[in-house]
Amino acid sequence: MGNIRLKNIRVYAYHGCLAEEARIGSDYSVDLEIKTDLRKSSISDELSDTVDYVTLNKIVVEEMAIRSKLLEHVGHRIITRIFKELPEVSRIVLGVSKLNPPIGGDVEAVTIIMEEYRN
Repeated sequence: MGNIRLKNIRVYAYHGCLAEEARIGSDYSVDLEIKTDLRKSSISDELSDTVDYVTLNKIVVEEMAIRSKLLEHVGHRIITRIFKELPEVSRIVLGVSKLNPPIGGDVEAVTIIMEEYRN
């Protein structure tokens, strides 16, 4: 087994409960870690024997482009889609951060972290 991590996937999106967040958007950062079997690809040196991180990045970017009020909701969509499209993934740890959130204070980011295992 092994892990593949994508750190600090940067996107601009329109998530949030406030009307202004839907209009003007905000910067987000996503961290993704998946567990999968890396033994075959470590021997074969073939992309077809592993989880392609280009596909993982594409899923994150596409799901982040769909507006949600809550970070938890977009996180759930990302996890569900990865499990659906990549059966070789057995565990996902996902962090979604809203940078400079409009919460009336000097806060760098608000982050939700979700961990799910394949059923």
